[in-house]
Parts: sequence; C-alpha cells; structure tokens
Amino acid sequence: MKRFLVPTLLLFVASAAFGQRETQTPNSNMKADPPALGIHWARGAAHPGQARPSRSPNMTYHNGPIMKNVYTQAIFWGTSWPSYSGDEITGIDTFYSGVGGTEYGRTVDEFTSTSQSNGSGSVTYGGHFVDNSAASGGQNTGTIGAEVCKVIGTSAVANGYYPVYTDLPRGGAQYCAWHSNATCNGVNVKIGFFWKMDGDAGCNPQSTVSGQTEGLQAAANVSGHELSEMRNDPLGNAWYDSSGSENSDKCAWYFGTSSLTFSNGSKWKVQGNCSNWAYNNSAGYANSSGQRGCLDGH
Repeated sequence: MKRFLVPTLLLFVASAAFGQRETQTPNSNMKADPPALGIHWARGAAHPGQARPSRSPNMTYHNGPIMKNVYTQAIFWGTSWPSYSGDEITGIDTFYSGVGGTEYGRTVDEFTSTSQSNGSGSVTYGGHFVDNSAASGGQNTGTIGAEVCKVIGTSAVANGYYPVYTDLPRGGAQYCAWHSNATCNGVNVKIGFFWKMDGDAGCNPQSTVSGQTEGLQAAANVSGHELSEMRNDPLGNAWYDSSGSENSDKCAWYFGTSSLTFSNGSKWKVQGNCSNWAYNNSAGYANSSGQRGCLDGH
C-alpha cells in the first residue's frame, strides 16, 4: 500500500505486563525490545507506580542520560489519517511548535545528568509525517520502533524524539500512552506511542479550552506527559522516585490551572511535573497522594 510521508514546516495489556519501574516486560518474541517507560495510565486504572505517601516523593538520579535539547517530529500512523479532516494533526503540530521555551517546558530543567548541567533546554519541532499503512503494536515497543525507523530512515538524529499517533482506539488497554527508545541506522532515538483517544473518558483531561475537540485535548495532555518524562528519563536509568514513577507520573490527572499558554499563543490543559525543589520547599500543588511539588509553570 502506498505510504504518504507529509512533512510540515513548522495493552490490550494487563497491568501485570508492566513492572514496578513502569516498564514493559518483554515476551519471548521481543527479547531485544526496550521497555515501555512512563506509562500514562488511564483514569482509575490500577497500576504499580502510583505515588505513595509512605515513601519519599523526591526523584533520585540513577546515572543515566537526560535529553535537555530535543528535536521532535510526529508520526501519524493508520489508514484513516490521509483522509482525516479533524483538528488532531494540526493541533499536535501547534502543540509541539509552542511547547519549547515555555515555563511548562522548563519544569524539567531542574534535573541534571553526569554530562548535562541544569539550565534551560529546548524543544524544536520539525513537523509531521503521515503513514497510511495499518497501525498496530500498542503493546510492543519493537513494533513502534520499527515504524519510526521505517518513516524517518536515515534522517534519524541522536536528540530525536518521534511520537507515533495511531488511529487505534484504546479498547481494553489500561493506559493512554508510553515512551521508549529504538535504534535506527545505528542512531538511538526516542519514541512514543499514543492511542487515538476520541471519545475516551479514561484519557480525557476534561479541558475547557474552546475550539479543540476532546480527542485533541486528550492527545495534547498525554503528549506533554510523555515529552516531559522522555526528557528526564529517556532510557529508564536517569530520574525516577523510589516507587518507580517518573516526573509526570507523579502528577498524573492533577492540574494546577485550567489552561497554559504556550510560546505561540496556543492554550492547553496539561498536567504538571514533579519537582524536588517544590516538594522540599512546600511549593507547587498536590498530587493524588496529597504530596505537594507539582509544577506546570503557570
């Protein structure tokens, strides 16, 4: 089937399939696949990585790399995208084009690595691609990695993040999205997976921002979640807390304000990210366990 690549300017899975670190446990057919990280669980889904009031909420460093400066290109994968007339593709373009340089984006800059100090990072957007072949693989990081490598080919860059938006409904899966990594032509890149969340109450942020469909609102909120976690814990060995939760996991489904304004003037309802500084100084807003320390930059 012909594939459309359109650059612009600008599980079913049980919770037992994911470990305490909120990673995917590979099955016998995917031994070489990297784990799924930072799983954005749907509202009300039971999972092992929730913030626990009995444990320290502070994030700790595990010696891995971070992604301070990011180059992003979105991939829309599925047979329905070429004829799609809604707002999700253009809306996601607007989201990634505006998130760089915002106070929301800077909520991840507190966390450093052995090779990168603190200070403002950047998110640069290189537009999107559309692949009209049939989408699959929400429970399989290898499948999503292969799709990314097929689409981006030799244009893979070491600081690249390639989120894949499928036209597949979530169905019985208990999560909305995840992030991981793949190797394309010898280059390790970061990837993300997203269900199509139109009409999905479990992934709905209940945004009141006008002019956006519910599906776009859901996609934008979980996009912020996975982007933030990917930057602080791209390989699963950088920043997370004693329960295995990454910075956005700890503030999932809790919002500091009804909308954030991005650098291009667009507005979004997006969950905040956990800050050690904010928690230690009794700042920020509380998460599901009543622990303060969530920041969204507003």
